Amino acid sequence: MSERYSFSLTTFSPSGKLVQIEYALQAVSQGAPSVGIKASNGVVIATEKKQKSILYDEHSIHKVEMITNHIGMVYSGMGPDYRVLIRKARKLAQQYFLMYNEEIPTPQLVQRIASVMQEYTQSGGVRPFGVSLLIAGWDVEADRPYLFQCDPSGAYFAWKATAMGKDFVNGKTFLEKRFNEELELEDAVHTAILTLKESFDGQMNENNIEIGISNATGFKRLKPSEVKDYLANVA
Repeated sequence: MSERYSFSLTTFSPSGKLVQIEYALQAVSQGAPSVGIKASNGVVIATEKKQKSILYDEHSIHKVEMITNHIGMVYSGMGPDYRVLIRKARKLAQQYFLMYNEEIPTPQLVQRIASVMQEYTQSGGVRPFGVSLLIAGWDVEADRPYLFQCDPSGAYFAWKATAMGKDFVNGKTFLEKRFNEELELEDAVHTAILTLKESFDGQMNENNIEIGISNATGFKRLKPSEVKDYLANVA
C-alpha cells in the first residue's frame, strides 16, 4: 500500500507518514559516520572522510566547514546537498550580521537552516535534503558551547553528544558510556576519535578523518598535522 505514496513528497500515506522523508533519513544512515561532543569549554565535531580512490587529492574537499567565526558544520549523507546548505547558512549568517551588526547566535542559525530544510518537505517539485547536519558553535554572549543536529525533516535537537551516519546506534551507545558533563575539550577530541574508530574500516590517519573545534577563541578545522598528534595520543 505504501508504494502508492512513496514517490509523492507532499502526500501522507494512510499510516500518517511522509515516506520520502524516511528515505532521506535512510540516505543519511548510509553516509559516513559523524560525531559531535559538547565539552565544558568548547565543542568538537568529527567525521570520517574516506576517498573512493587513492588518486584523489584528499585535501581538496572538506566536510567540516566554517559558517561564521564561532560556528562550524559537518554532515552525514549526500555531499552535493550539503554544499547547498552551507551556502544558504553563510548567507543567513551574513544577513543577520548586516541587520544587527553582531554574529548570529547558534540557536538562531540552526532554526533558520531547519526552516529551509522543512520547506523542502512541503513544496511540490523538490525533494528533501539527503543530509543530517551537526552544527557546533560558541555563544559569545552566554559564554557557552552549543551542539545541534538538524535532520532532513527540518527537526532539530540540542545534544550533549551524538553520532549520526553509518552505524550511528553503536556510536551513540559508546558515547553514552564515555560522556560526562565535566569533559574538557582535549578529552572530547580523543573521545570523538575513539567513537569514529568503533565503526572505522582500515587504518585511521590524518587524511581520512576531519575534526573541527569551537570554543571562546572561535571555530577552526584542525590541520592534518594537528589531527596526527591527537591520533598519536589516542593510540
